Amino acid sequence: MAGYQRRTALSPKEVLAKADEVIPDIIGLTRSKGTSHDATFLGEEGTVTLSAHRHGAYTEVVASTDGLRTSRIDYEIQKFLNLLPYEPGDHVGPDSGEAS
Repeated sequence: MAGYQRRTALSPKEVLAKADEVIPDIIGLTRSKGTSHDATFLGEEGTVTLSAHRHGAYTEVVASTDGLRTSRIDYEIQKFLNLLPYEPGDHVGPDSGEAS
């Protein structure tokens, strides 16, 4: 099992909405359950659990997987976390200087 963290300017609601949009496409996982602060995604690749909690101006996002740190699911979750803007107004994506 592996865990990853990311701080973002997005709200927990925005983080989970982004996860609902991106995770099924990039990993092929389906959201199986969730609340306003967490979500679990399941599929052939494995399981991902996200939690997002606001602390002041930032949201702390924690992603846990049931794969090894070298698995595809872990690689893709790290890419997902890097899509979340750190500061308000940060531009993320293929043309932001990030490797695609």
